[in-house]
Amino acid sequence: MDTLASVAELRAHTKAWRLRDEPIALVPTMGNLHAGHLKLVQHAKAIAPRVVVSIFVNPMQFAPDEDYDSYPVTTGLDTQALMEADADVLFAPPVAEVYPVGAIHTTSVVVPGLNSILEGEHRPSHFNGVTTVVAKLFNMVQPDIAVFGEKDYQQLLIVERMTRDLDLPVRIESVGIVREGDGLAMSSRNAYLKPAERAIAPRLYQVLLDVKAIVESGATDFQGVERVAAQQLADAGLAADYVSIRRQSDLAPPEAGDRQLVVLAAARAGATRLIDNAKISIT
Repeated sequence: MDTLASVAELRAHTKAWRLRDEPIALVPTMGNLHAGHLKLVQHAKAIAPRVVVSIFVNPMQFAPDEDYDSYPVTTGLDTQALMEADADVLFAPPVAEVYPVGAIHTTSVVVPGLNSILEGEHRPSHFNGVTTVVAKLFNMVQPDIAVFGEKDYQQLLIVERMTRDLDLPVRIESVGIVREGDGLAMSSRNAYLKPAERAIAPRLYQVLLDVKAIVESGATDFQGVERVAAQQLADAGLAADYVSIRRQSDLAPPEAGDRQLVVLAAARAGATRLIDNAKISIT
């Protein structure tokens, strides 16, 4: 595996692959890799002969009061894990390579509507940073395929929408959530959890499964179900930012006749913010 830090080096590699007609899959990450990330790499390896994994902690998607300066960096362990996963290239550019004029002065990519609900309501600048850096990575790597996890469900839909709207020649593939044995969705930020917080964190997924079961059994008072779920999280010691039942395809509020829904939630265990979701299928 080659570790590259500049766009020029990266394009030299990808040019050679294209000359041999070898499709490229990109797995964008912020590092501190866990089994969920490695499942994305495994999927990428299964669908493309060449795999680039990017590690870039993107300052543009962090608000001033968030954890950019303390975000866990585990470069050595990540490199070893990607070598064992047989990735072709680790692309780990410095901030100055991605934002040569500074993030604040860089042209931004905005997906209106989807970027301002749910996560966007609580993290107003977050998705603009995500779509900007993903668009830049697509232009740097020029992949045929990009692989994203479904834990960040809203992010996945936003990236799909951006790719369609900008006519980017990249196929977006998604991979299901990888969970710990007790159901907690794997996340780099789980490392922040104190023992008592880690003990209650799985309750988030359990409540989402309860919502899924209630709606699939015929409940239609979605707002009532959401209120009960938020209270259940509070009773468990988790402070909910939101619990929301939405349409899978576009995160619009459900309408009569909608059958493919998703319940999304964000809650805090102490200072650590957890997000998760569960798909709902009404027969």
